[in-house]
Amino acid sequence: MADRFIPPDSQTLGGKDAGCVVFIDRQLAGGYGRREGLYVRGPFEKGAKSQGQQSSQTLRELYRTGLASLEQYCRSGKAGRSFAQLTAEQQDEILHGLEDSSVQLEGAESSTFFEQVLKDVQQGFFADPIYGGNHEMCSWKMIGFPGARYDYSDWVGRHNERYPFPPVSIAGRDDWTPHKG
Repeated sequence: MADRFIPPDSQTLGGKDAGCVVFIDRQLAGGYGRREGLYVRGPFEKGAKSQGQQSSQTLRELYRTGLASLEQYCRSGKAGRSFAQLTAEQQDEILHGLEDSSVQLEGAESSTFFEQVLKDVQQGFFADPIYGGNHEMCSWKMIGFPGARYDYSDWVGRHNERYPFPPVSIAGRDDWTPHKG
């Protein structure tokens, strides 16, 4: 799914190789996946979209249920093949069906699952690499974002001009770290 949301091209990695799946896995393993710090007691009623998720399911449970149900849907309707084995066109057709709820998943609302995965893939693509995504700062290089540099204020007003220095992660850069030889 990550590669269908962010397909690779000749200049930039796709969602999978950029580490978006690793980012999501790490997030779901922590407090984000358990919805820590959020009010999670009932009543659980379908609210307005602006109210956010109104479900008793944690994000971790939404992913587990949604992915299992998606595999079941694909295997039952696509000659026994998993989502990963489908052609790009077939995958896109299913993703569009999830988005507009014409593809129904068992145990998870299709559009909610689709929107959550899309949001998390996007966050993984643009997050600091320390969190598992944005491998080698590929998205930052693509858009010319300087990263966690201490100061680039002299470049803020310079529109349509590429920032000449490589981006920097919160963890720094490899060439800054002394290597023991």
